[in-house]
Amino acid sequence: MSPKDEPVVADASKNNADGGVAAVDRAFAILGAFEPDRSTLPLAEIARRTGLYKSTILRLMSSLERAGFIRRLADGQYAVGHEPLRLAQIYQSSFRLRDTIYPVLEALTEESGETSSFYVIENDIRVVLFRVEPKRAVRFSIHEGDRFPLHAGASGKILRAFGPPADRALAEVREQFWATSFGERDPETSSISAPVFGVDHEFKGALTLSGPSERFNKDQLQAARLMLLKRAAQATSLIGGSNRELLAALERCGV
Repeated sequence: MSPKDEPVVADASKNNADGGVAAVDRAFAILGAFEPDRSTLPLAEIARRTGLYKSTILRLMSSLERAGFIRRLADGQYAVGHEPLRLAQIYQSSFRLRDTIYPVLEALTEESGETSSFYVIENDIRVVLFRVEPKRAVRFSIHEGDRFPLHAGASGKILRAFGPPADRALAEVREQFWATSFGERDPETSSISAPVFGVDHEFKGALTLSGPSERFNKDQLQAARLMLLKRAAQATSLIGGSNRELLAALERCGV
């Protein structure tokens, strides 16, 4: 390997000054190399994705394995360990919404036959906090914890319209209390989303229905909008928020 092909490494003085921070950053880079469609990775691929030396990765792997963040498989490849799952459960419970939102999602999916999700905003991205899949054969490879940009998708519009600071370009969404997306993130997927509020009108997240675009024609979209607003109003009421505006939006859509 020529010098120009080697990973960029900070100078020795900087490593000594903030080596602890650098080690944590590298450990996070290793964890970030794994993706839903590449849940197991060999050492060489981790090195390619992170730009770290294999020797550096192996040193960090020992600590990550002991802490339960990484596990080494029988074939020598690596996979994510059990600890991130525990932290994910803590993350979800920190919102104190699961017991309330999940039954609403289950009812919405049962009623509509489509996938229902609840998104929250975090550091300029939207996160799938909860998700319920239908019994249909056609499903989508999106999971709880997945992250997507805010600029696309119906849930992204709701999060931008009602989350701080509100996007002034989405004034219409704020007025009607719902938003749609037709193939913005995935050309074959459409979605519709509505806000959920807590006590003192605190915006909690975006309740969303999604499915193949072929199932979201004009009549089906109208039915989905009514179901979604009804469930958003229900969820809002269950967590102590005022659903008056959502019920008004539901009434306007039903006319």
